[in-house]
Amino acid sequence: MAHLLSQLIPESFPALALAHFLALLSPGPDFFLVAGHAVRRRLRGTVFICAGIALGNALYILLAIAGWSLIRHSPILYRCLEVAGAGYLIWMGCMLLRSSRQTAALPVQETPSLSPYRQLLAGLGSALLNPKNAVFYLTLMTVILGPDTTLPQHAFAGAWMTFLVFAWDAGLAAAISIPGVQRMLSKRIPLIEGIAGGVLIFLAVSLVFVPILLNPVSS
Repeated sequence: MAHLLSQLIPESFPALALAHFLALLSPGPDFFLVAGHAVRRRLRGTVFICAGIALGNALYILLAIAGWSLIRHSPILYRCLEVAGAGYLIWMGCMLLRSSRQTAALPVQETPSLSPYRQLLAGLGSALLNPKNAVFYLTLMTVILGPDTTLPQHAFAGAWMTFLVFAWDAGLAAAISIPGVQRMLSKRIPLIEGIAGGVLIFLAVSLVFVPILLNPVSS
């Protein structure tokens, strides 16, 4: 048994798991997307968003395992993905802002949820249209695991990170869905959705313009 575990779990796995978990603690677009939907639609209306986010992360992990670094070494492609991701986040932010204007007097469960397919696409788009995910996982796989890690060990680490992404986001949605939490948040739903939408738009604008400000094109 111990020999089997040593074949599946790389020696540097604790460092990788810690780095990945600390990254999850930092709120990003996925966090605000999940929170913005869960506050009104609960876990049932958010779980496929969580699955889509995990699927998007899994795809980037697979590309990192395959040694794919095209995005990192192609500034033009990276920039195109940033702009596409920014546009997507602005659209999602506007949807949350529009939802926040709805009356808070309606019971939370009366707000219709997105279909599972649209939830999955929303989560998948949020994860895939953030090229920093590709660089992050490529860094984890190359810097922390190193070149001596076997394919089964890479697969185990990738499966662990994918599961943790889903569990973290679904846990957040489940916590917001607790009746006591829902009652506490019931009068603040429009405010929370508005904040989530505003943060998504802010992140999108920052994604586009901050690199330009930090690295202006020399005349």
